[in-house]
Amino acid sequence: MSTAKTILITGCSSGIGYTTAIELQNRGYKVIATARKAEDVDCLAQEGLTALQLDLADSASIQQAVKRVIELTNGEIYALFNNGAFGQPGAVEDLSRDVLRYQFETNVFGTQELTNLIIPLMRKQGRGRIIYNSSVLGLVAMTYRGAYNASKFALEGLADTLRLELQGSGIHVSLIEPGPILTNFRQNAFALYKKNINPAKSVHQKTYQAMEDRLQQEGPAAPFTLPAMAVTEKVIHALESKRPKVRYYVTFPTYLFGTLKRLLPASWLDALLRKVK
Repeated sequence: MSTAKTILITGCSSGIGYTTAIELQNRGYKVIATARKAEDVDCLAQEGLTALQLDLADSASIQQAVKRVIELTNGEIYALFNNGAFGQPGAVEDLSRDVLRYQFETNVFGTQELTNLIIPLMRKQGRGRIIYNSSVLGLVAMTYRGAYNASKFALEGLADTLRLELQGSGIHVSLIEPGPILTNFRQNAFALYKKNINPAKSVHQKTYQAMEDRLQQEGPAAPFTLPAMAVTEKVIHALESKRPKVRYYVTFPTYLFGTLKRLLPASWLDALLRKVK
């Protein structure tokens, strides 16, 4: 693997993005790691990474970051790992238009805007790898995660379409679909829940109490939780395989629900999904 290969990774402040950035740097890649907050960018730089500030909810920030990437790489970039995302909890009927919009601004609109700015660079060089970090919730919908479910379903639709449209360009598109991974995802989700959901005014008030307990739980909150490195291993395959997969399942729940979605009647699958907390 050539040390000339550059990869741009979003959402590197912690968890999957951070772990992947460090591991790929150790493997000889030139990693450009991005984060939304300036203090996180500073921490990444202290790790020896090339670090940039990039807020996926801000088009100007995306364009500025891509401009800087072009300067740093002379316009040559091998791969993009679209990892940056967050999850807004809450029942669908409790999600305001603004809350839904912000979920999509980051997880979908900003991610695809960034991708579309990188594609011409890859087309020019005749090769590239675009990897989207989706979720098991891009395959099946689970209760009280409607905004996140919808964003990942949308992301998968864009990725699948893009893969078809890039046929013959030398650019490969892969989706990674993790189930429960040990990251700061729940802590961030709980902060958004407190900011945007008013349980006292919701018919789902009793259910929200149980959800609050889960979001505040220390350590793994679900069976079969894996460390972030489990995703990184799939990223490495998508980067280095001559024939990268279209989809990479991570964790037992993804394999399970991916299989059940193909085999079970919708009503049976719904009955199972309603039991997942």
